[in-house]
Amino acid sequence: MIKTVATTAYDDQKPGTSGLRKKVPHFQRPNYVQNFIQSIFDSLEGFEGETLVIGGDGRYFNREVIQIALRMAAAAGFGKAMVGRGGILSTPAASNIIRKYGAFGGIILSASHNPGGPNEDFGIKYNAGNGGPAPEKLTDQIFARTKEITEYRILDAPDLDLDTEGSFDLGGMTVEVIDPVADYAELMESLFDFPALKAMFANGFTMSMDSMSAVTGPYAKEILENRLGAAPGTVKNATPLPDFGGHHPDPNLVHAKELHDLMMSAEAPDFGAASDGDGDRNLIIGKGIFISPSDSLAMLAANAHLAPGYAAGLAGIARSMPTSGAADRVAEKFGIGLYETPTGWKFFGNLLDAGMATICGEESAGTGSNHVREKDGLWAVLLWLNILAVRGESAKAIAEAHWKEFGRNYYARHDYEGIDSEAANGLMDALRAKLADLPGTEIAGLRVAAADDFAYHDPVDGSVSSKQGIRVMFEGGSRVVFRLSGTGTSGATLRVYIERYEDDPAKLGEETQAALSDLIAAAEEVADISTRTGRSEPDVIT
Repeated sequence: MIKTVATTAYDDQKPGTSGLRKKVPHFQRPNYVQNFIQSIFDSLEGFEGETLVIGGDGRYFNREVIQIALRMAAAAGFGKAMVGRGGILSTPAASNIIRKYGAFGGIILSASHNPGGPNEDFGIKYNAGNGGPAPEKLTDQIFARTKEITEYRILDAPDLDLDTEGSFDLGGMTVEVIDPVADYAELMESLFDFPALKAMFANGFTMSMDSMSAVTGPYAKEILENRLGAAPGTVKNATPLPDFGGHHPDPNLVHAKELHDLMMSAEAPDFGAASDGDGDRNLIIGKGIFISPSDSLAMLAANAHLAPGYAAGLAGIARSMPTSGAADRVAEKFGIGLYETPTGWKFFGNLLDAGMATICGEESAGTGSNHVREKDGLWAVLLWLNILAVRGESAKAIAEAHWKEFGRNYYARHDYEGIDSEAANGLMDALRAKLADLPGTEIAGLRVAAADDFAYHDPVDGSVSSKQGIRVMFEGGSRVVFRLSGTGTSGATLRVYIERYEDDPAKLGEETQAALSDLIAAAEEVADISTRTGRSEPDVIT
């Protein structure tokens, strides 16, 4: 029986960069989940009888919300729902399922790289039929609906067994519980030279993959250990846990310090990698070298043709505006398009769908290609492995050869987390107010060439996205970018992106923070960070 339940609207359900994210207790408020899911369905048209994909990263509250979403999908009129066994689907795997089976769309339950647990983070986002995050036009409609909703519809039925694969009837809607890994592993096998990778491992190649007790564990174990023959135990923290085992599942040098320390030690394996809570981010560390996400994007793009799935070459490269310009030089050499977009994978979707870009990346450890419409952590790891297998060189040797050929973009991101929202907004407003007067002035010994608030004009649909980050560009090509993150759940996160290009062969081996020291001082001076935020140093440097 379908029940219509009266409800009261909430005023704080505006989706951010990757859906709606709040603390678990916030989502547990009366009808909070139901209101948002009903608002998604109310904002869609033409889904009667169609297929909806539902899955998540296994974090706390994942199973409960999947049961609610299934019963509401049945009440809404979907003909079929596909859900990963145990409620598990990595974000890239969910995108693949939507695309492979022609689903109408999908609901992905994740707060990505944020912590999990009873008092930690949770999230809900809707992905469209192309497998990518809902475009801004749709998320705006969803938000508008959340502010006026008065009722939701839900099937009155018991919970389904999500741990048994098979088909089940739920009020006339078919629910198919699927192996969460099989389709994704099949896709990876179609893109990469698995025999070459298998031979590399058989010949003694070693690696350490930290899945951070998050969703990538089962995918990495199946592909790396079972299919490619990596030694048992190659994949660390391989079992997804509701609280990620107490880890902060963000694959950066702070939260994956154990892996970094291993890779910098005498006992380092040949290659190190990590992924995040929902499987869409990656960390790449070679023996004795950390490869920044911006550099990784450029190096993957420069070598992608070595993998079978990209042997025909790239149509173009897309990067988010805060990501370094390293990929720009690869695009220029190859004579292909380079697209600079706002932060958020949804902006890449139009370029990928239009065939204008093949590989995309963000400085926040997200890289992917046209195989899905999400960033994909394990895909990036496998592409690196394919490149290592073909070139027969170490990751460090490949990086140094790349810098020698293209020059090096010294790059860092300084995050000031959980700062007072009013203070953060005040800092950004003050910066905007002085933009017109900055060009020609000198800051910390550096002369400003230009300054603006980045706006993106989508070359596919003509839409415009404004206020996407404040850029201060200096003579010589260096820059500092200021942006407030849209992925946190408490206070505000100020992100400061600092970049210098260097093509002098004698200066390609400097320590990053030292190479950027004058720009770091300039960022502090122009934005008055310490005074406005009360922070003398960033919480995280990547």
